[in-house]
Amino acid sequence: MSKTATELAATLERIKRELMNLGPMRPGSLSRQYRDPETKNRPFHQISYTYKGRGKSEYVRAENLAQIRRETANFKRFRKLVEQWVELSLKSSQMRVRNTGNQPG
Repeated sequence: MSKTATELAATLERIKRELMNLGPMRPGSLSRQYRDPETKNRPFHQISYTYKGRGKSEYVRAENLAQIRRETANFKRFRKLVEQWVELSLKSSQMRVRNTGNQPG
């Protein structure tokens, strides 16, 4: 089902508002590691991410874990919203081209 130009514009505005309200973010995935993997003793958390083509890993202290989870969730939401924005912008552009291409010149 295709959206009208007005519906596309409204959805794009909603996406822009959501992007403005995301808050702090960072890329990466959190994982639990073990200093002794065989016995699963002494667990710790680590964040791994790629930035400017380089992989990075950092330890995450227990007191920062909730904050890092929020920031990585915000980044995932950011990526999803940008993908939707590009898709809807493309559809909007295609609709404009289609509508102007049918008029006699």
